[in-house]
Amino acid sequence: CMKHLLLVWASQTGNTRRLAESAAQGAAEFAEQVELRMRPALQTGLDDLLWADALLLATPENFGYMSGALKDFLDRTYYPAQGKTDALPYALLISAGNDGSGAVRAIERIALGYNWSRAAEPLIALGEPDQTALARSREVGQTLAAGLALGIF
Repeated sequence: CMKHLLLVWASQTGNTRRLAESAAQGAAEFAEQVELRMRPALQTGLDDLLWADALLLATPENFGYMSGALKDFLDRTYYPAQGKTDALPYALLISAGNDGSGAVRAIERIALGYNWSRAAEPLIALGEPDQTALARSREVGQTLAAGLALGIF
């Protein structure tokens, strides 16, 4: 049975998009078992969230917080998703100019409200993503997809 991984991203400079695309490449290694849907946050809605068996959120850190686009996605889906996405495994990719901790804290607080389950440590890439950050992002995508393919999540 095909599993579903939803990758929701927001990016102004392209740094977060590069992290998201790297994670998508990692997830693609499990394409026979896991279908990936990669969507910009402003174009992602409740139907996408309810479709997902796991969720990967990728956002820049803006003013010590998540992007407005990702916050918009969470705001639009929070109440309609109540009780429908409990224990959904999720992971975070943060492109940070600061230290990323504010964005992580904000998203994790909201994820608690959704009753989601953190599936991996948040990845925080400072500045423009280098090869190490892109490789780590790819591993996050692989981890979520492998967990779905193996029935761990």
